[in-house]
Formats: sequence, structure tokens, C-alpha cells
Amino acid sequence: MGLARRLVNAALPPSIDQRRERIGLVCGLVAYALWGVLPVYFKALTGVPAILIVAHRIVWSLLALAVLVSLLGNWQPVRAALRDRKALATLTLTALLIAVNWLLYVYAINSGHILAGSLGYYLNPLANILLGRFFLGEALSKRQWTAVAIAAAGVAVLAAGALDTLWISLTLCFSFATYGLLRKQVAVDSLSGLTIETVILLPFALAYLAIEASAGSAIFGVDRADPWLLLGAGIISTTPLLLFTEAARRLAYSTVGMLQFIAPTVQFLLAVLAYGEVVTWAHAIAFAAIWSAVALYMSAMIGQRRARIRN
Repeated sequence: MGLARRLVNAALPPSIDQRRERIGLVCGLVAYALWGVLPVYFKALTGVPAILIVAHRIVWSLLALAVLVSLLGNWQPVRAALRDRKALATLTLTALLIAVNWLLYVYAINSGHILAGSLGYYLNPLANILLGRFFLGEALSKRQWTAVAIAAAGVAVLAAGALDTLWISLTLCFSFATYGLLRKQVAVDSLSGLTIETVILLPFALAYLAIEASAGSAIFGVDRADPWLLLGAGIISTTPLLLFTEAARRLAYSTVGMLQFIAPTVQFLLAVLAYGEVVTWAHAIAFAAIWSAVALYMSAMIGQRRARIRN
């Protein structure tokens, strides 16, 4: 009977909700796939200092965001957030956190530590669990606590065998996790929030570019393709964010949570297969622990969701 019902449902035209979910799923898959291959883009700028790349990323991201906000007619929420002192103070802090995250991410890629970067983003959801538990009072099941313990054991092994890059993974993880925690507590949509954060960072980016230019540095890189790659950094940064925002709006949060592991998985494969980074025994044990923890946590989350549906 259940099989017959599924066959009938499959033969029927998709409902509005089903089309909405399908579009959201496509947006999410493309967003995380783009984030996954982003190292390829920044690897093409290996000769450019990470801080210069981030400065250009801020400048051109703001231009892309301004065009996007204008097309969507979304300036009112931006102005409202700018008038809210508490929201503006929090967004100033999140702007600094995301700047640190961006800078370290680009540094990790261009210094040959993509593996360390991918580990940081694997750890990020588990860090979110801990922050949610201790700062937001969110309850954890026994399986979720077990997942956190397994992940912690993997990090401990990595600390023993790959201490030189562990700081990259942990800083990427906790800067982005703290960023997410603070953004969750500000009643500002993602597009408006990112626009304001980028406005806050703009003076620092322009000041750095001005200082470098006055010192005679090549602020648009040294290779022929560098200026175009730096100019494209804004579009590269905002496109997956726009797709992610659309996916988050259309999909269940648990689905988005499972999709987020696509990016670090792609980065892991790129690091090993395309850029020849060596997977040490510490990396192997740590990644195995993290993947096991993620699988365990996801199974617990899916079980909780099914229990809520039954009730």
C-alpha cells in the first residue's frame, strides 16, 4: 500500500511546495559546490598576499551587494539596521570575525593548507552545537554528546600529530561559529547584514590599498590575469551567498545542515587529488573521527525530526 501511494505521488505533477523545495535544493547544491571549488580561484592568485586579496574582496563585494540590494529593493532593512545601535554594535563585531575568517581562509589556501581549512569547516557544525548548548540553552541528546566527544578525540589526535596547522582549523572553526552565533541573535536578514558588515570593513580595506599604492606596491597583482581575478572576487563571494540564502529560505534547516558538508568534502578532495597535500596519520584519524561524528549527529537529528512528525 505504501509503495502504491509513492508511485501515485511520483506520477502526479509536483505541488508548489515540492517545486519550492526542488529549487531550494538546487540552489543549496550549487552554493556549496561553489564554496567547495573556491580554492581553485584563490590558488590562481598565489602570488598575491592574502590581505590584499581580502581587501579587494571587501571592495568589490560591496559593489556587488549594492547592486543586488538595489535590484531586490532591499534598502529599507539596511537603513533600519543602521539606526539600531545594538544591532550595529553586534554587526561591527561580526564584521571583524568574518574578516579574520576570510583572511585566514585565503592564507590557508595559498600557503598549501587546504586540508587544515577543510577540517575547520567540518568542525564548524559541531562547534555550533556546543555554542548552542552553552549560550542558547539548546538541549543535546546522548548521541549528539557522543558525536561531540568523538570529534574532540579527533582534534586531540590532530593536536598531537599536526600541531603546526591545528591553529588554522580551530581559528577558522570558532571564528565562523561565533560569527553565526552572534548573527543568529540580530534581527537582520543575511543580505542586509552582510552588506552592513562589508560597509564597516570598507574603510580598512581602502586604507590598506591606499597605503600599499603610496608605497609603490602592485595593488592589482603582478600577473596579467591578477587584476581581473581580484575584480571578480566580489562576484565570487556574493554568488554562493545569494544561492545559500535562497536555499535556506526554501528548505528545512536539517536539510541545509546536511548540505553544508559538501564544501569541505570538495576542498578535502582538491587538497589531496589536485594540489598534492599529504594526508598524515593524524589527518586520517582526525578526519575519520569528524566524519563519524557528523554521521552520528545527523542520524540523531533525523531521528528527532521523525519523532516530532509522529507526535
